[in-house]
Amino acid sequence: MSILTVDNLEVSARIGAARIPVVSGLGFSLQRGSVLGVVGESGAGKSMIGRAIAQILPQGFSVTGGLSFLGQDLIGMPAEQRRMLLGRDIAFVPQEPLSGLNPVLTIGAQIDEHLARLGIGAKRARRDYALDMLNAVRLPRPADILGKYAHQLSGGMCQRVLIAMAFASRPKLLIADEPTTALDVTTQSRIVELIRDLQRSEGTSVIFITHDLRLAADISDQVLVLYAGRLAEYGPAKEIFADAAHPYTRCLQLSNPSVHASRIGLYSLPDRMPGVSALGSIAGCLFGPRCPNVIDACREKTPPAVSVGEGHDVACIRSDLTARIDPPLRQAIDKKPYGASLLTVESVSKTFSMTAGIFRRTNFQAVRNINFTLQQNEFVGIVGESGSGKSTVARLLCGLETATEGKLVLAGRDVTGGDKVSRQHQRAHIQMIFQDPQSALNPRRSVASIITQAMEAAGQATWRDRLAKAEALLHEVGLPSDAALRFPSELSGGQKQRVNIARALCRAPEILVADEIVSGLDVSVQAQLLNLLLRLRSERSFSMVLISHDLAVVRYLCDRVFVMHKGEFVEAGPTADVFDRPQHPYTESLLAAVPRDFIADAARRDRRNRISPADGSV
Repeated sequence: MSILTVDNLEVSARIGAARIPVVSGLGFSLQRGSVLGVVGESGAGKSMIGRAIAQILPQGFSVTGGLSFLGQDLIGMPAEQRRMLLGRDIAFVPQEPLSGLNPVLTIGAQIDEHLARLGIGAKRARRDYALDMLNAVRLPRPADILGKYAHQLSGGMCQRVLIAMAFASRPKLLIADEPTTALDVTTQSRIVELIRDLQRSEGTSVIFITHDLRLAADISDQVLVLYAGRLAEYGPAKEIFADAAHPYTRCLQLSNPSVHASRIGLYSLPDRMPGVSALGSIAGCLFGPRCPNVIDACREKTPPAVSVGEGHDVACIRSDLTARIDPPLRQAIDKKPYGASLLTVESVSKTFSMTAGIFRRTNFQAVRNINFTLQQNEFVGIVGESGSGKSTVARLLCGLETATEGKLVLAGRDVTGGDKVSRQHQRAHIQMIFQDPQSALNPRRSVASIITQAMEAAGQATWRDRLAKAEALLHEVGLPSDAALRFPSELSGGQKQRVNIARALCRAPEILVADEIVSGLDVSVQAQLLNLLLRLRSERSFSMVLISHDLAVVRYLCDRVFVMHKGEFVEAGPTADVFDRPQHPYTESLLAAVPRDFIADAARRDRRNRISPADGSV
């Protein structure tokens, strides 16, 4: 039974006097109890599909074509009837969790309002149901969360609240727009299992929008690969990820590091997806300007979607050559040997004093008895669930928090005390790259001004000197020099993160502390940044402490890894050893929560198939 039928769907935006199609010519059907994964880079039109179905498009956008839910026309349906469907039969989990929560109401009040709309009558019954919902998405102390406001929760916790609310009505269709981006692997695994439970018990259909190809391959029955609002590839998930037919799908796969495979080079897609205003000026295949297989015929007309297997369609005239696109077989960037020890952390603990009532305070030990050293030119990773203490360690290293116990020695100086001299020493040797480049960059400053803030603080450089330095740093991080006079609002997410890296490099630090720097970025942009950091290490010889939920990123980038659980390091060692032969049960649980890597399996099979068994030649 078809829950949703999409026929020649078009979502267009008004640009000046013209209407430009953002999504064009899409058609698919979603069966009861099945999952459709929608993948592609930012700007591909993934979120527009979900917003068109839920009828929450931005102002100036319009929808035409066929959009039918259980035989009902969603486009022509009266607004009141559509509102009755949303939140009950059709649930939507937005990408930005804070945009889905009311900042002036407590979480409990918002959930209670939602449950009352669903017809759960008694207030006590609604509270009990709310607690069960929050427990199901693994939120700690759910009774406390009911009394909090959205700004008092982390982004990941807000996302879990929205997921819990979406599940409450046992909907027939769930549209999940990047629902696990801000979550660690174990919580992500729990959310995926909740979706599967909902499918099994209620026959719920799911549109799962994500940039995580591994997750899409693991959870989806069918996959729709979008590029610039057009279908690139559509078909059974396992078939597409085992044998991609479109060059774009293949390039996305090769941009993805693996948690289970040794480091090989990542494919780096050039340039970026065309913006809405540029769509009308590209002749032929929209992916052509970035495609490694492009020929003149690709630029002549838009390729139609043709069948390459049962239920497997691809919009490419050279799909037979897609399998020949390969990543570098080895990491081409040579790493310099380790130097002297830069940082020593000895038995460091951090305890916070917290309010537990009007007249009572309690202590919470976020970090306990941490020990490690960091050598020159070494990259180390810290992994663990949200709340394990990773970010507190980062703040201790940067001088943003002071250790309760223990000792920190940085470049030969004891900086444990947190006095003014110690903090100046930490700033001179350590720079931090923040998780969210949008909030880390001042929107009123130009890129050049942001990058050279350290020179401005020193008060010894003219604007001409600062501009020259900014242009040199932009070249290092792979951005054009004319970006120096732009503002953050004129840059993409990946470009903003490059600016964030350039700013950190301005003072030539010996150590970078990077907190979730590729979380939420497209795999293509992620590959560019990971390769960039390896190249910069080769050229500049700096060390890095990387904090990440993504174990595959840590596997690709880091020489050693520390596994953190409840404030302690429970396992440490060379990254490959820890991930291939984990010794601690918690490490095993983290690795078990990572979705099966169908992409790496296919890549290994490809390499085996290209080797002749007779002589071993490629």
